[in-house]
Amino acid sequence: MASKPDVKVACVQAAPFYFDLDRSIEKGIGLIEEAARNGARLIAFPEVWLPGYPFFFWLGAPIEGLAHIPGYRDNSLVIGSEQDLALRRAAADNGIFVCMGYSELSGSSLYMGQMLLSPQGEPRILRRKLKPTLAERCVFGEGDGSHLQVAETEIGRVGALNCWEHLQPLLKYAMYAQNEAIHVAAWPCLSLYKGKSYALGPEMTWATSQIYALEGQCYVLAATQVATPELVAMLCDTPLRRELLPIGGGCSMIFGPDGAPLCEPIPEDREGILYAEVDFAAIGIAKTAADPAGHYARPDVARLLLNTTPAHRILPADAFVHTPPAAGPRPTCEEADPDA
Repeated sequence: MASKPDVKVACVQAAPFYFDLDRSIEKGIGLIEEAARNGARLIAFPEVWLPGYPFFFWLGAPIEGLAHIPGYRDNSLVIGSEQDLALRRAAADNGIFVCMGYSELSGSSLYMGQMLLSPQGEPRILRRKLKPTLAERCVFGEGDGSHLQVAETEIGRVGALNCWEHLQPLLKYAMYAQNEAIHVAAWPCLSLYKGKSYALGPEMTWATSQIYALEGQCYVLAATQVATPELVAMLCDTPLRRELLPIGGGCSMIFGPDGAPLCEPIPEDREGILYAEVDFAAIGIAKTAADPAGHYARPDVARLLLNTTPAHRILPADAFVHTPPAAGPRPTCEEADPDA
């Protein structure tokens, strides 16, 4: 790791054009171009930045939120669509890695997706949030173990998780075990239920992202959205809803492998891009002290059982065809199981 040159990375704090995919793609491309002009090799976007986080299911009864679903589905990203290809071209045109969060429309279902695009515009990671949180389950389906992905790249090993996936210790350990150097922690805006739910607020989001950096000895790019006046006007038609979703909520930051914040934060109601340098020597030093999936582990005491098989909804019938055993003498119990 120490032989790698330092890498400049960028972390977004911004709102999309909520529930408008085409305008959000255009804005995202502008941020990609800005980060590339400033020398960044990777830019990280917030959770479901395309076309914005579905706050409407947190602001009332689920049946009220259903009124927003048709428009939200129509503005969710389809892999392979022209909007997807526009993002890939932007990554290639600017020679930068792009980690984008999006609502994915696949078939008739929505998923909380993240993709890592290479500087050649190729998808290196296509993943889905394994377990949507609370009200999110009214909107999105689940990912599976194949979506715990870390990609080997020329700027180090890069991985990503969404929001409260960072509160699931086993999922984190599965990522640590893949030796991440740079991790994208994608979050919505953190003004929802401000003053009413400490767990959903900026303090715990910072703490969670810092702990991930410290535990995994990696750089963490914690990217957040911002609740804009336009979003509040769109969704909050009563005093109670305006109280539940105030303007602001941005708290993006980049953390080093010792958990230290590496740049000045942006005010919570402002948009911008944070930058920091990834020092691979610092990762090596941190790993020497404590590598929880390496020399600091105790596999004789505790190990993770990880199923990375894709959970296909449909399998061909011949997948269940029984293949007869080869002819010959049957093994004894001892031969079949040496530990029997």
